[in-house]
Amino acid sequence: MEVRAIAKDTGVSPRKVRPLVDMVRGKKVDEALTMLRFTATPTARVVAKVVKSAAANAENTFQMLPSDLEIVNIFANEAPTLKRYRPRARGRASPILKRSSHITVIVAEREG
Repeated sequence: MEVRAIAKDTGVSPRKVRPLVDMVRGKKVDEALTMLRFTATPTARVVAKVVKSAAANAENTFQMLPSDLEIVNIFANEAPTLKRYRPRARGRASPILKRSSHITVIVAEREG
């Protein structure tokens, strides 16, 4: 049984989240949380929060043991971008794109 958790509109660009997501893909939940705890980027907290949420969903809804859970799939998709403008010389304006992402984590019990 696969259980999912989704964090929407995280305020972190997908480009910054994807290296962390790639790092924990396929790992056990406990191991992934340990790796994220010692990663030197603030984005790791956001990813860890979603992984914890998926583990809690599995434990509370389907009575799965958190020690047996494995991250089957994890990905970060692009969310809507906030568009702002910065004034420039001679009455012009340059865009500021504040990107955000949706992070999805799918966990399942490991066979064997």
